[in-house]
Amino acid sequence: MSTATRIYKGLSRRERAGWIIGLTPVQAFVCVGLAVPVILALAAGRFGQALALGGLCGAAAALVVVPVRGRPALHWLGHLLLYRVGIALGWSRWQSRAVTGQATDLDEPDLPGVLARLRFPDGPPLRDVGRVCLIHDTGEGRWGATARLTHAGVGMLSDAQCERLANRLGNLLLSIGHREVIDRMSLLVRTVPDDGADYQAWRTEHDVPDAPALARQAAAELDRLVGAVSVRHEVFVTLSGTEDALRRPATAAGGGVAGRAAVLYRVLDGLEDKLRSLGATGVKWLSGPELAVAIRTGFNPATAAGLAARRHQAGGDAGVRWATAGPVHAPAPSARAYLHDGFATVSYSVLMPEAGTVFGSLGGLLAVKTAGERRSLAIHYETLSQHRSRKAVRRLRFRTGVVRDWKSSKGFNSGAAEAREASGARAQEHAVAAGHGIVRFAVATAVTIPDTWNVEDHAARLENDIAGRFQLLRMELAQDAGFVAAVLPLGVGLPRLRGGES
Repeated sequence: MSTATRIYKGLSRRERAGWIIGLTPVQAFVCVGLAVPVILALAAGRFGQALALGGLCGAAAALVVVPVRGRPALHWLGHLLLYRVGIALGWSRWQSRAVTGQATDLDEPDLPGVLARLRFPDGPPLRDVGRVCLIHDTGEGRWGATARLTHAGVGMLSDAQCERLANRLGNLLLSIGHREVIDRMSLLVRTVPDDGADYQAWRTEHDVPDAPALARQAAAELDRLVGAVSVRHEVFVTLSGTEDALRRPATAAGGGVAGRAAVLYRVLDGLEDKLRSLGATGVKWLSGPELAVAIRTGFNPATAAGLAARRHQAGGDAGVRWATAGPVHAPAPSARAYLHDGFATVSYSVLMPEAGTVFGSLGGLLAVKTAGERRSLAIHYETLSQHRSRKAVRRLRFRTGVVRDWKSSKGFNSGAAEAREASGARAQEHAVAAGHGIVRFAVATAVTIPDTWNVEDHAARLENDIAGRFQLLRMELAQDAGFVAAVLPLGVGLPRLRGGES
């Protein structure tokens, strides 16, 4: 039985499209303000002065209006100025307190950059899985928890199986949208250079002393040929909700960290089955030491082998203390890469194609080409409430309608892109009216290599792997924040809606 491939379209639409020839109200106001001196000079007959003012004001307007790799030129100048000031004053240099002998409490997190605003209190025991580590983002006022998923991936699935998973992912996001406590879900997949420690431990436990010599020789040959380039995949999911949504039910549940944990646990319990329906054979909510391991191996992939060996020796999970979860040393990041613990990471924002994409097409970003390289991919979803969804689609439909009617009244024809946007706005409004929701999303990817390698070569390979399907926007001047969004399973990475509430 054949199954039509679902194509996701309209994913490249700007969250806040400009009303006036694509300009935001602020940009339009600035442009009008810059035009006033020129008009006054022309009205006074000072044509030479008007010409000079026109050049100056035109250049200033270009700085405000013309986007360069996703940001207006004026924003680039402001960000570059802050970046240089941060380096000059030493804001961006970081060193672990544990290394310098200044750590007084090994259970106190000591993390650089945007991670410094996060707190990791332990919640009460969840059923028989033990205590779960809560992630409190004091900057955005959010509470969440992270689970490690055991998943075989989607690379070998048929179109029909991918279609079923796509439907189930949609149902999961719709289910989150109908809950009042959480509104964000972050899926993160990263490869782990496999040094064979787990396999060797398994071989030691299952070794058969009287195995034939030829079988042993064949197994050793396979280990030598395949083991050197093999990788494993780690899959994490982080669910979080706002403090505003949690405060009232948490107060009823006793308040404090325990109250917020109790409210979150009710939701996590209800979503485990939906995560398993996506193909996850195991869902393990992480405790504090386990989440610290995920952060530690994110900064330093080479520690994964040592921690795995400790886990095998201990006969279970062996975590790390929070004071040692971060990097030992992180120098001031360059504009195009982030250096941490002897590794370099280049992070990108993934822009969706106008023609649309299919389920599983992002898998190419995780195709490791060189042993020792690590690839990461994170997709951050935020479901809008029905009220915000209706408001957003009404605004979009109104704007497209006004622009189309104005052009018709002036005798202009609407372009194909405008007609497609108008029809998409109507379809979206009908879908929301029928009970569907709207999801904001952001996709980030990263490649990590030892800092002695040529980082630009590996960044170029990542860009080439996805060329023609997606556009990668390098997070220049913000590589440290990009690393957190793309590599660490903490649910940080979806920017706030510009202008506040939608």
